[in-house]
Amino acid sequence: MSGGPPIAECARILRERAGMQPLVHLVLGSGLGGLAGRVEDPVRVDFGELPGFPGATVESHAGEFLLGRLGGVPVMVQAGRFHFYEGCGPEVVLAPVRTGRAVGARIVVLTNAAGGIRPDLAPGSLMLVDDHVSLMFRAPLAGPAADGEVRFPDMSRPCDPKLMSMAEKAALDAGVTLPRGVYGGVHGPDFETPAEVRALRAAGADAVGMSTVPEITAARAGGQRVLAFSLITNYAAGLGLEAIDHEEVMAYGAAAGGTLGGLIESVLSRLATAAK
Repeated sequence: MSGGPPIAECARILRERAGMQPLVHLVLGSGLGGLAGRVEDPVRVDFGELPGFPGATVESHAGEFLLGRLGGVPVMVQAGRFHFYEGCGPEVVLAPVRTGRAVGARIVVLTNAAGGIRPDLAPGSLMLVDDHVSLMFRAPLAGPAADGEVRFPDMSRPCDPKLMSMAEKAALDAGVTLPRGVYGGVHGPDFETPAEVRALRAAGADAVGMSTVPEITAARAGGQRVLAFSLITNYAAGLGLEAIDHEEVMAYGAAAGGTLGGLIESVLSRLATAAK
């Protein structure tokens, strides 16, 4: 595949810098950067140190990889991500997932900040993504097939059932409410109008955000297992009384991010135990 970051070269740099192969590629969404501080003995690599990777431009996204251990599992934590609304093409938006796969990660764990559409998904709550609806109007895999990816990936189960069950058991043990739901992906960067939220609800979406769908698609095309969580940071447009702004998203992300971080660590610990 031409254009975009040279995936093999980026993977080589990460492997040489870290001296380890991650099992899990963990992507942190808006307001969830605190989990990066829990990585043991991290090796940090800024996006800008990898050829073809632009620096992160969103205020709440650090723009770096951290390779180390979390919950007893070798991980590659991605603090920050690229979005279509930044003007990035799919070769850039999908580069982190493809690089993680080239480094050796077999599991992708995605987190995002999302607006709640379903009534029970209030700000500060969590949702386990079990499916998605894409209204980004941009097919992330369009163009030549990338190395290691199938041309027509099966998306009948975008998120891995066994990993989802593991997450639900971890939540039950921790006393954390973790309902399943459908993530609606939109292009952004503007927040949705009330009419668009009604359309998303009619299409089956329970929460809405501006990321995650392209990453799930690329991971599944490359044969990786996927687990995804939404941290509900606001009511979607037309469902709350106040205007939506990015500072609100970050505030709820910081408030509930610790709960989600602990839950993810518990899931990783269970993966480590299962691997023994």
